[in-house]
Amino acid sequence: MATLTVPERVPPPDAARRPARRDTTAAGPWRLAWRQLRRRPAGRFGLVVVALLVVMAAAAPLLSALGGWSPTEFDQTAVDPYLGGLPLGTFGGIGPDHWLGVEPVTGRDLFARVVNGAQVSLLISLSATAVVVVAGTATGIAAGYFGGRIDAVLSRLMDLTMSFPSLIFMIAMMSVAQDVNRILLMTAVIGVFGWPGIARVVRGETLSVKHREYVEAARVGGSGAWRILGREILPNVAGPIIAYTTLLIPGMISTEAALSYLGVGVRPPTPSWGQMIADSVAFYETDPMYFVIPSLFLFLAVLAFTLLGDALRDILDPRGGRG
Repeated sequence: MATLTVPERVPPPDAARRPARRDTTAAGPWRLAWRQLRRRPAGRFGLVVVALLVVMAAAAPLLSALGGWSPTEFDQTAVDPYLGGLPLGTFGGIGPDHWLGVEPVTGRDLFARVVNGAQVSLLISLSATAVVVVAGTATGIAAGYFGGRIDAVLSRLMDLTMSFPSLIFMIAMMSVAQDVNRILLMTAVIGVFGWPGIARVVRGETLSVKHREYVEAARVGGSGAWRILGREILPNVAGPIIAYTTLLIPGMISTEAALSYLGVGVRPPTPSWGQMIADSVAFYETDPMYFVIPSLFLFLAVLAFTLLGDALRDILDPRGGRG
């Protein structure tokens, strides 16, 4: 009886030259987070606007030179001295010479002041956020890992700082300190009162991971406390820290704008969005564009960082997100 033989499958001649298909399941956590962020329209919008604002702030001197005006340069030909210094033309003097119009009375170019104001506002906000994140992360990890008396002391310090009337203290400090660099002072004052929130988040995350198997294995293997904190615990709480950081920045931007609006922030002629909004209050009926333009940039900055922070929180810290 004849037996049926199945011919051996011969691979195509170019099979050896084909690159192996990439295993998408082996992608790292940060690459997966990036893919999930790209699938979220709100997160993409926030990321694009944040990137544009950062580029605008970094290139503020170049953009001012491109517009042809410095933020402190007066243009008396752009305002009408017989109408209280109101800008000539429609929409606050918007035109080829002044892309976003001019400031009433002084005639300073709003485009130059807005882009340089972005540099000041984002510099203070990001610097204060860095101070908050470093101090809060160090305190939270120490309290959660060591526990006992260290945890009790640091937790009471968090409670004390959070119960302090921070805004009143900020206003008092900024009013009293006259001959100090305002940007450094605002960064320090905002950072001093902002760290307890992230410290509590990091403390809770540290408590949840310090008894995991890999931490116990490192401890049994003879690793010291600082090595465990730096190589085992910190990388595993980095996701919530990053998500919380992006949610901190909008609050920092609003705080800087509020202090500048109250007149205790950066001093003129240094531009700031909050300072520009405060100056525009007297002209909101006669020149509404002077109020709308810096308010719009402030709104977009806060909205973009908030949307980006919400998306990162849902991706990196699903337990703390809404979905």
